[in-house]
Amino acid sequence: MNKDIIIAVSDLTKSYDEILAVDHISFEVKKSEIFGFLGPNGAGKTTTIRMLTGLSKPTDGKASVLGFDVDSEIVEAKRCIGVVPETSNLYDELSALDNLLFMAQLYGVPRTQRRKRAEELLKIFGLYERKDSHFRTFSRGMKRALTIAAALIHNPEILFLDEPTVGLDVVAARSLRNLISNLRQQGITVFLTTHYLEEADLLCDRIAILVKGRIVKIDTPEVLKAVAKEESVIEVSFNGKVSELIEDLSNRLTNVKIVAVDNNKARIYGGISNQIYDCVFSLAKDKNMEIQFINSIKPSLEDAFLKITGLSPMVMVIEKGGK
Repeated sequence: MNKDIIIAVSDLTKSYDEILAVDHISFEVKKSEIFGFLGPNGAGKTTTIRMLTGLSKPTDGKASVLGFDVDSEIVEAKRCIGVVPETSNLYDELSALDNLLFMAQLYGVPRTQRRKRAEELLKIFGLYERKDSHFRTFSRGMKRALTIAAALIHNPEILFLDEPTVGLDVVAARSLRNLISNLRQQGITVFLTTHYLEEADLLCDRIAILVKGRIVKIDTPEVLKAVAKEESVIEVSFNGKVSELIEDLSNRLTNVKIVAVDNNKARIYGGISNQIYDCVFSLAKDKNMEIQFINSIKPSLEDAFLKITGLSPMVMVIEKGGK
């Protein structure tokens, strides 16, 4: 096996009765990269992590982590991996330091090294001043940071992160993304599941887009976004609900796709730019509505997601509670 390949997956499948949660997926993850698993809830992201970390047995297919078969050699693999579940596995009644010391004991870190390693991580994650505070007193962002620190206590080569910034405010999410990005510089491979398109774009070296248990595309964010560059993208914002205009726009324009970005904003994909501008201004005049802005935009990962999957990026917004 290529020593630069940390995870190798071939036709990995998981079914629950008649439900096919993960459908014959294949991919590889390289050493020291942040590999993103992007898709809406129910796409199979968490199920894949559970199989790769030994929490669930595959129905079919093969997978190895650091060269260890996840079916027959998962005990050996677990010594080299850290797992951060979507819901924290730390204890409310223990302090930050005691939580890390307890996890160090569970992971088999030598007694003489536990406190030094725990304090080192508390400093890296900006939590040292709160080392004696109970976990229950931490903010949501601090809890996520300490949960990641706990998963790193035994110096794993790979870290599995399942939706790390769900429920965090903007500042906490940005801080956590910075911490995750820094892990790459320490030589740690990160396997990240997310349904935040922007997060995947900012963090990941490569992204696998997962829809209904199947991988539909794997590549770098830049290459994925290039897929959407083949057509123009025009964004327009009105002073009223855009849902009332989409049907009229569709009737007046041909060979375009129109998607609501939010209540007042829409994106128009494809078509001829000059004709689109003329149509939008004419419709706004007919409807006695004001155009707040209209402009051509560079394709984003949202645009690539739409082009590749045929799904509106709004499905991701719905899944993450409109955040």
